[in-house]
Amino acid sequence: MTDRDGLADFLRRRRELLHPGDVGLPDGARRRTPGLRREEVAQLAGMSTDYYSRLEQSRGANPSEPIIAGLARALRCDLDERDHLYHLAGFTPPLRRAGRHISPGLIGLVERLTDIPVLIVTDLDEVLWQNALADSVIGRYPGTGFARNLTWLWFTDPAIRQIFPAEDWDAHSAAHVADLRGTYSRRMGDADVTELVDALAERSAEFRALWELHEVAVRRLPRKRFLHPEIGELDLTCETLLTPAADLRVRAFLPLEGTDAREKLDLLRVIGTQSFA
Repeated sequence: MTDRDGLADFLRRRRELLHPGDVGLPDGARRRTPGLRREEVAQLAGMSTDYYSRLEQSRGANPSEPIIAGLARALRCDLDERDHLYHLAGFTPPLRRAGRHISPGLIGLVERLTDIPVLIVTDLDEVLWQNALADSVIGRYPGTGFARNLTWLWFTDPAIRQIFPAEDWDAHSAAHVADLRGTYSRRMGDADVTELVDALAERSAEFRALWELHEVAVRRLPRKRFLHPEIGELDLTCETLLTPAADLRVRAFLPLEGTDAREKLDLLRVIGTQSFA
C-alpha cells in the first residue's frame, strides 16, 4: 500500500534540496522558497503540475511505477533513495541493475553536452533521456515502453526510417537485431527481453528473418547519416559509452571530420525544431 504521507514528505524534502542548476534549469529570479518549484519537478518527470501537487498533498490517485521512475530521475535520487521512493509508493524496487534509473552524476554529465546530440538508452534501446539537439536531429518519442523503444519503432513504424538514407536501412536493421541478440544472450530469461523479442517476431517479418540468423556479436555503425528537412544530410559519428553493468548507454553523435556537420549542428542549436518557413 502507498504510504501517502511518507511519499508526500519525501517528495517535498527532495524537491527543496535541489537547485535549478542541479537539474539543468536557469536560476531565474530570486525565489521565495528553497529548492525547485513544483511545476519544475512535474516538467522534469513528464507529468502535470496538478498531478504532482496532489502527490505532495497526500491526495489523488496512487502513482504508477512509471510515474515513480520518472520522479526518481527528476529528483536526482541515487539508488538507495530510489528504492525508498518505490517502497513509499507500495512497489518492489527494481533489481540493482541500472535498469531505467539514471544516476544524478550521469545526468549531470550529459546535461553539459549541449553542442552535440546525446541520448541515454537502456540495453533494450528504450530512450530514457535526450537533449534538445537530439530532439532536432532524431525527433522526440513520447510515451513509455515500446513507444520509446528505437528497435521496436525501427521494425514497426516506417516514419522513423525517413530520417536515414534508404541505402543505409539494411545496415541499421542488422545492427538493431545483432545488438538485441547480445542483450538477449546476456539477460536470457528476463521478462522484458523476452517480451520485446516475441512482440517483434510477431509483428515484423524482416525482424524474424534477421533474428533467425543468430548473429550475436554487437554491431556498431560508427558513422550515421541523418536526413533533416531543413538542413539536409548530417554526417555524424556515434560514440557509445556504457555504464559498468552495461544496462544504460550514452550515445553521443559527433560531427564527422571533413564535412559541414559542425556548422549544421551549430545552426540547429539556434533554430531548434523551428522551420525556416
